[in-house]
Amino acid sequence: MTAGRLTSARALLLSGTGRYADPWHPFAQTSAALAALLQEGGFEVETADDVDAALAGLGTHAAWPDLLAVNVGLPRDGGTSPGTAAAARGLEAWVSGGRPILASHVSSTSFVDSPAWEDALGGRWVRGTSMHPEYGTAHILVDPGSGALAAGIPDFELSDERYSWLRVNPSVSVHARHRHDGALHPVAWSHVRGGARTFYDALGHDAPSFESPEHRELLRRGIAWLAGGITAA
Repeated sequence: MTAGRLTSARALLLSGTGRYADPWHPFAQTSAALAALLQEGGFEVETADDVDAALAGLGTHAAWPDLLAVNVGLPRDGGTSPGTAAAARGLEAWVSGGRPILASHVSSTSFVDSPAWEDALGGRWVRGTSMHPEYGTAHILVDPGSGALAAGIPDFELSDERYSWLRVNPSVSVHARHRHDGALHPVAWSHVRGGARTFYDALGHDAPSFESPEHRELLRRGIAWLAGGITAA
């Protein structure tokens, strides 16, 4: 099963720029890869220059995009995240409005001052608990019994970071995991919050991650599911 072009819609992509950038993640590369996958899924993609301003704009409910894609880091300046009250209100408006979210990799560390973000994501990175082994070859175990988002995709290997010990809501549907230190750790899940949908991909540290055809297929299906083109069950 391959997810195809299922929609003609708009996606707003928040990329790690400004205070949401960091020295470890090449956000320009990974956001370009995500934008290409969104475009394959039929989305017209707008990449925001200013994350907090873009979030604040969501608070107006005016001309909302059809999907919010998030690929941002944790601000290193010690300030709040989101960075303004208006940005926090915009994120909460998007979540409470039941709108779909595609979130990537280090985004699970961000927006720490918004409880709505963890609720929407279905989990998060917990400082002092979560970690990742050294970057390298990751062996990803796909759960074919987790529904159409994973059915038929084999286990695979790719070069990536392996996020471990995330705090994960037990209500999410986990589609892929990796094994570390004797435990299985989710790296891709879908989350239904009320009538709204979130797809989180903990992979995607850098461009080589997106060279994996199996990883790309998981993302294609996640995007199609967010757009309503795939039923998860």
